[in-house]
Amino acid sequence: MPLPEQISPEQIAAFRAMGGPRRLRLAEQLYWSARKMKTAGVRSQHPDWSPERVREEVRRLFTHART
Repeated sequence: MPLPEQISPEQIAAFRAMGGPRRLRLAEQLYWSARKMKTAGVRSQHPDWSPERVREEVRRLFTHART
């Protein structure tokens, strides 16, 4: 996946052409995909942790994330 500074003009045009509700749904899908990937990563790093502990850690990581 390209970095933001590598997004093509065609991709930018496609995002701008989307309606607001569609962009919002896309952003929500990306957010939940990122959480699933982070959960899988935390679980693989700490296989002995309970599911609740993994959820707490993912919640903590997302709460303190910086862009």
